[in-house]
Amino acid sequence: MTDVSASDFRHPRRYVRLDTILRLRWLAALGQLAAIFVVVQGLEYDMAIIPCVTIIGLSAALNLVLQTLFNPVHRLEAISAAGLLALNIIELAALLYFTGGLQNPFSFLFLAPVLISATALPTNYTIGLGVLAATCTTVLAFFHLPLPWDSTDPLVLPQIYLLGVWFSIMTAIGVTSLYAFQVTEEARKLSDALAATELVLTREQHLTQIDGLAAAAAHELGTPLATIFLISRELVKNVDKNPELAGDLRTMAEQAQRCREILSKITQLNSSGAPFDRMRISQLIEESVSPHRDFGVSIKVRIAVSNAPEPVGMRNPAILYGVGNILENAVDFAREQVEVNAWWNADAIVLSISDDGPGIPPDLLKRIGEPYLSRRRNTEDGPRRGLGLGVFIARTLLERTGAKVTFSNRVFPDHGAVVQIAWPRDAFETAGQLAELD
Repeated sequence: MTDVSASDFRHPRRYVRLDTILRLRWLAALGQLAAIFVVVQGLEYDMAIIPCVTIIGLSAALNLVLQTLFNPVHRLEAISAAGLLALNIIELAALLYFTGGLQNPFSFLFLAPVLISATALPTNYTIGLGVLAATCTTVLAFFHLPLPWDSTDPLVLPQIYLLGVWFSIMTAIGVTSLYAFQVTEEARKLSDALAATELVLTREQHLTQIDGLAAAAAHELGTPLATIFLISRELVKNVDKNPELAGDLRTMAEQAQRCREILSKITQLNSSGAPFDRMRISQLIEESVSPHRDFGVSIKVRIAVSNAPEPVGMRNPAILYGVGNILENAVDFAREQVEVNAWWNADAIVLSISDDGPGIPPDLLKRIGEPYLSRRRNTEDGPRRGLGLGVFIARTLLERTGAKVTFSNRVFPDHGAVVQIAWPRDAFETAGQLAELD
C-alpha cells in the first residue's frame, strides 16, 4: 500500500511562461525610460542619454522579436528562462555603468532576476545567475561613469559607504534568494505530495466502486440462481427414463450451487447503499492486518472491552488505506513483533500501532509525516531510504476523516515506534448510533 510512484512528483520539470518574463522585461524598460525622463527633464541632471536609450531600445526590440516568433503562452525550458534573466542582469549592469555604478540606488535591482530564478528555476541556474549578478556588482564598484548629479554641488560618497552597498547587495542576493528558494521548494513539495494523495484516494474510491458493483450484481443474481437450482433439482427427481438428461440436470444444479457460493463470497465486498457499507472497528483492524501477517513478523491484536457498544462506521477507503499504510511501515521496521491495540468509549476511538524496531530518530520525530522526509527502511532488496510520501498520504487521508495522528517512541528500556490514531466517535461513525451488523 506504500508503493506510490513519487518520482514524477518529486522531480517535476519546471517551466516559465514566456509571457511572464516578457511582461517583466516590458515593465523594466518602461521604468528605466521613466527614470531617465525624471533625471534629465525633472532634475535637469546631465547623463549619457544616448547609450542608455540604446540599451533600452535593444531590450524592447528583443521583446518584440520574441513576441512575434513565439506564442505568449509558450513555456520556456529552464535554460532559456535563465538566459533571459541573465540578459536582464547584463542590461542592468550596462545601464548602471553609465549612471554611477553602485552609487546609483537602482543597483539593488540586481536582486530581482536572481530572486525570480530562486522561485521558478532549478538550483544550478539560480547559483549561476547569482554569480553573474555578484560579478557585475563587483565590476561596477570600480568601473563606472559618474552618477548624474547637480554639477554645482557634486555628490562624493566615501569608499566605506560604497563597500557597504556592495556588501549589502551580496548579502541580499544570497540570503533573500535562499529564503525564497526554501519557501518555494516546501510549497512545491507539499503541492506534489497532495497531488499524489488525491491520486491514491481516487484509486481507492474506484476500487470501492468496483466492489460495490460486484456486490450489487451478486445480490441481484442470487434470487434467479436460487430459482434455477430448485427447478433443476425438481426436474432431476422426475426424469427417470432418460439417464443422460438426468445427468445434465444434475450438472446444471451443481453449477448453479457453485455460482451461489461464489456470489455469497462477493456479497462480503462493499456496495454503495447496501448493508456491506458498514463495518465494526474490529473488522476494520482485521481487514487492515490480514495482508501483512505472512512477512515473518508477528502481529498481535488487542481490543479492550468497553461498556460502550463497538463503533460501527462507513467502509471508508481513506481509513483502510491510512491504517494499512501505517501497519505496513510498522512491519517493515519491526524486528519480531507489531502490536495493534484498540479501545473506545462513548466519545472517542483510539487505535495504537507499535513495533519493536529501532524507533523514529529524534531528529525526525517532530517532522515525521512531512512529505519527502527521508528515512531508512528494510526491504527484500536490502536497506534503502524512503521518501516519506506514503506516511504523509496516510496521515493526510486519516486526518480528513477527523482523526488525530501522533507519532512517538516507546519509553526506555523498550524500543520501537508508536503511532496513535484517535477519532471522535461521532466523526468515525458519521451517522450517530448505527444498528449492529448481522
